[in-house]
Amino acid sequence: MRNKFEKQLNELHNHLIEMGALIERSISTAVEALLTQNAELAAAVEEDERLSDQKEKQIEALCLELLLRHQPVATDLRIISAALKMVTDMERIADQAEDIAEITKYLAGKPYIKQPEDIAKMAEATKKMLKESIDSFVKRDLELANAVLRHDDIVDELFRKTRNDLIELIRENHVNGEQALDLMMIAKYFERIGDHASNIAEWVIFMITGTHKSGDNIYIE
Repeated sequence: MRNKFEKQLNELHNHLIEMGALIERSISTAVEALLTQNAELAAAVEEDERLSDQKEKQIEALCLELLLRHQPVATDLRIISAALKMVTDMERIADQAEDIAEITKYLAGKPYIKQPEDIAKMAEATKKMLKESIDSFVKRDLELANAVLRHDDIVDELFRKTRNDLIELIRENHVNGEQALDLMMIAKYFERIGDHASNIAEWVIFMITGTHKSGDNIYIE
C-alpha cells in the first residue's frame, strides 16, 4: 500500500511540474505578444489556459484519491493539503496570463506610449518565482521557498516604477490615459502573479514546517 502511495505522490509531483511549465509558457507567450504586439500570439495563451484547467482537475482528482484511499497523516497529509492549495494559485496565474493576453490583443497595432520594458522584467521575475516555488515543493527545499518570498519585493518595486511612469505620462498628456490604464492593468496582473507564486511558496513552507504564514495558525501533526 505504501508503494502505491509513493507512486501516486510521484505522479502528483510530475503533474505539478507539468502544470508549472505550461503556465511558464503562458507567461512567456503573453509577454512576447505584448512586446511584439502580436494578436495571434496572444490568442495562443487561451489554449494554454484551457490545458491548465484540465491539469488542475487532474491534480485535484489525484489529491482526493490520495486522501480517501490512503488517509494520510502528518507530513503526508501536509504534502497533499499543500498541493491542493498550490494548484488553486497556479490556475489563477494561468487566468491572469490569459487576461494579459486579452488586453494585448486590444493594444495590437497601436503605437505604445511607453515601451513595456519594466513589464517584461516583471514577467521574467514572476516566471522565476513560479518555477522555484514548484521546485521547492518537489525538493522540499525550505531555503528555496523562502527565496521566492524575498524575490517578490523585486516584482513589487517594478510595479511601483511602472505605475509611477505611466501616471507621469498621463499628467503630461491626457490622451495617453486609456493606454496607460491598459498597461497599468497588465503590470497589476503580473504583480498578482508574483503574489500567487509567493502563496505557493508559503504552502511549501507549511508542508515542511507544519505552520503557515497567516493568522489561521494552521498546524497538521
